[in-house]
Amino acid sequence: MSSADALALFNQGNELLCQQRYQEALACYEQSLQMLPDQADVLMNLGVVHAELNRPEEALKWYDAALRIRPDYEAAHFNRGNALSDARRYPESLAAYDEAVRCDPKFAEAWNNRGLVLMRLGRAIDAAVSYRKALDIKPSYPEAMNNLGLALQMLGYVEDAIDLYTASIQLLPDHVNAHVNLAQARLLKGDFRRGWPEYEWRRKLPHIALPPRDIPEWDGSPLRNRTILLRAEQGLGDTIQFLRYLPKVEEAGGRVVLECPARLHLLCRESYNGVLRLIEPGADAQGCDLQVPLLSLPGIFKTEFRTIPAPKSYLKADAKRVRKWKTKLPKGKLRVGICWQGNPLFPDDAFRSFPLAVMAPLAEVEGIELISLQRGNGADQTSDFPVHRLPDNFDEEGAFVDTAAVMASVDLVVTSDTAIAHLAGALGRPVWVALGLSSEWRWFRDRDDSPWYPTARLFRQSAVGDWLDVFTRMRDALRQESSVE
Repeated sequence: MSSADALALFNQGNELLCQQRYQEALACYEQSLQMLPDQADVLMNLGVVHAELNRPEEALKWYDAALRIRPDYEAAHFNRGNALSDARRYPESLAAYDEAVRCDPKFAEAWNNRGLVLMRLGRAIDAAVSYRKALDIKPSYPEAMNNLGLALQMLGYVEDAIDLYTASIQLLPDHVNAHVNLAQARLLKGDFRRGWPEYEWRRKLPHIALPPRDIPEWDGSPLRNRTILLRAEQGLGDTIQFLRYLPKVEEAGGRVVLECPARLHLLCRESYNGVLRLIEPGADAQGCDLQVPLLSLPGIFKTEFRTIPAPKSYLKADAKRVRKWKTKLPKGKLRVGICWQGNPLFPDDAFRSFPLAVMAPLAEVEGIELISLQRGNGADQTSDFPVHRLPDNFDEEGAFVDTAAVMASVDLVVTSDTAIAHLAGALGRPVWVALGLSSEWRWFRDRDDSPWYPTARLFRQSAVGDWLDVFTRMRDALRQESSVE
């Protein structure tokens, strides 16, 4: 077969790739490669197909093969950066994007994706520079506008971020991420009237969208003793925070069934004395007349600052577990439970989590006993730090059930912005939350208290990335409180 035949197969593969017929495209590219084994375009597109099939490591092999033939192939460097980012190998991904823009300084998409990786690495200032480069090259680039807005919001420029989200939506009206970011920026400012309706766009995000159920959705109209399915969404912390709305739904005349991860069932049963009906996601919801996602409830109830349901506590720790852990915990003048890292898969985790070492100032307080509440990622950092570790089978029976009992047994919880902060607040325990320069919307701006959690105290960064200052101020506050006692 001739080179013309190889080219025809390559072009056919491209058409099939555009149609998302990946296996057929793969076959075309492989046949084309057999005829012309040193074609960088074919090698790269083989990588693209494997990337679309969620095989980032296989994709990397083909991109590398293409670059061995054509070292300055900017598209191969770009796609290599994408594959490395998908594999969460962010420093290597950044290096690949750097190569892409070196080969083609006018490659707007590479500058944009470079910014995404810099955000994953917690480098918001550098990310903003990269996004601006993309917009200099391609001014009407809605994705880069949205991304620049998020970087500026992380740096504290919320009004500028809102302008960019709005401009992005004007160019691309169905830009879901921009709508969600706009909603969160408005909520961060306390603009509930416009924030809650806009926040409904979150339901179009693939990682948040709930599987459909053939049950009508509640719009806030009178419930008249009907049974309503409240559906948990997003993270465990979100579920814990918005469980506070269960009594309001009941007061509105609804009989509640809660759909949430099985891991949370035991904590919910202990907190609601077994009277709450619980089902797992996807389980039979027979008997439910209506449904609503849990985080749509603030909007349905037209929540404002003065109407945030904020009882001192609305979850409970099991009394038997509390007695058990009180005897097992080390004795100290001041027992403080600590947590430092959240889920690393959370997109902005680099701006909320921190290494345990930066909490060192807390250990300087006389008579303090630090107790690790960290589970999973980050728990291995305790070997060289003066902190008491809990057993490996901690919380084995269900998410947070032992953690709740330990929280009831310590004097204070100090944590990053994770589910631990929400659990402590929901239990009514004293909790100090370490926040980045610009926090998530639920902590608002320029406050050291939380209208969601009466027992919470917020310690914010004064400069992006400066966690040591946060914990130095916490240390001083602990010393002051200890001296008062």
